[in-house]
Amino acid sequence: MKAGRQTTLRDQASVSGIGVHSGLPVTLILHPADPDTGIVFMRTGIEGRADCEVRAEVGSVTATEFATVLGDQSGPLVSTAEHVLAALRGLGVDNVVVEIDGPEMPIMDGSAAPFVAAIDQVGLVTQTAQRRYIKVLKTIRVAKGEAFGEIRPHGRGFRVETEIEFDHPLIGRQTYATEVEPDTFRADISRARTFGFMRDVAKLWTAGYALGASFENTVVVAENRVLNPEGLRYADEFVRHKALDAIGDLALAGAPLLGAYRSVRGGHKLNHAVLSALMADTSAWAMVEAPEPARRVRGSHAELAAGMVAPAYGPDVS
Repeated sequence: MKAGRQTTLRDQASVSGIGVHSGLPVTLILHPADPDTGIVFMRTGIEGRADCEVRAEVGSVTATEFATVLGDQSGPLVSTAEHVLAALRGLGVDNVVVEIDGPEMPIMDGSAAPFVAAIDQVGLVTQTAQRRYIKVLKTIRVAKGEAFGEIRPHGRGFRVETEIEFDHPLIGRQTYATEVEPDTFRADISRARTFGFMRDVAKLWTAGYALGASFENTVVVAENRVLNPEGLRYADEFVRHKALDAIGDLALAGAPLLGAYRSVRGGHKLNHAVLSALMADTSAWAMVEAPEPARRVRGSHAELAAGMVAPAYGPDVS
């Protein structure tokens, strides 16, 4: 891939499964898209209505209670978008049309790994257009009770820092921080699954949620043990999944972020609140392009200059 250039999929990729909350079958197709398309969801199969498109932007969020839901003036169109968004942003996909024939994304195994595998199978192509980034210029912080989130300037690329604390012996307080790059996302974040507590199951079912949840797609925690026969994928899988969710939720900035995001006891609602506050303050960010690497000219000052070019992921942040 050429540094600073936009990317899309080499070919279309598809996955099928059920929605974790609805329990309904659904098929998702990722289509290659032209430069500057961004991430667009196309909802098909709506009874009595034409297909609808909704851009993956912060203004498209209609709910954040148990998942991130996108929609338009007519109402919600696509639920549980965060895992797909995390896979796209984590792998550096700029332009894609996400076609879905039901109201909720397939939960698959509860992580972003199946979407990563589908994208990796077809591969990415570099496009002619320059990649644009949202560069964070000043710290934006939102507090909600004991929880808070903030996004701040960062020296290079995008960094995520998450902290959780549950009154449960298997979880307690966990922290996780990493620079978000394709290799680290694949290996260290993408496989972290969503989790839930047995004590909450009846309440969720009564409210119409988690109807498709099972040991196949959720880490289920009892009073003193994880009920899934295979156990955890990471010792700190719980906090890594929170990082995955944050990457997906912040993909709704509409372009890759150059900044560091910290979340303490947060979730979808807090992620959305911080991103909304950032985008609302036009003095807190700027749209920038990644510079092309300088050509090396042997025997001249340009050779030294080439070694000082900003990292491929984006310009330095002061």
